[in-house]
Amino acid sequence: MLKLLSDRTEDIARFRAAPWPFQRTFMTPSNELHRFVSTVLAPFSLEKGSLSTDEVVFDPQVLLELMAKNSIKVENHWILNLAVEGHQGIAELIESALSDPVDFVFVSTPELFAIYGDHDGYTTFYTPHEATLFNLISELESAGFESVEYTRGSSAGRWR
Repeated sequence: MLKLLSDRTEDIARFRAAPWPFQRTFMTPSNELHRFVSTVLAPFSLEKGSLSTDEVVFDPQVLLELMAKNSIKVENHWILNLAVEGHQGIAELIESALSDPVDFVFVSTPELFAIYGDHDGYTTFYTPHEATLFNLISELESAGFESVEYTRGSSAGRWR
């Protein structure tokens, strides 16, 4: 179930104030987003998650289609705060956001990982524990996805 929120969630506010210390960036595989997102989510049992946009470069067509599918109408699609429940809903939301020219933060519940996706084609994964990041990196690299040497600063994106 997807919901539009008026403000960012507490999870995202906490993460923005103090991003988790362990991170790795991957090229966003635009032609294999479904497999990429499935690989990311496979090791986790998530209840819900929240997403907040930083910058919307062009109309987020895929996100708007997902919202319409869930009977959500917005007047201002330049700033979006969304919450989602369930594995399938989480996968659809992340895949939709990665499909569009937007910069966003996604935080999972429980707080096992966060994603910073940017419109330049990079996806950075953050975790509060090194072992969680190692497992996530191993899954992605074993599936053939390419990591890049890049460390996103705490001022990633606009961090509003």
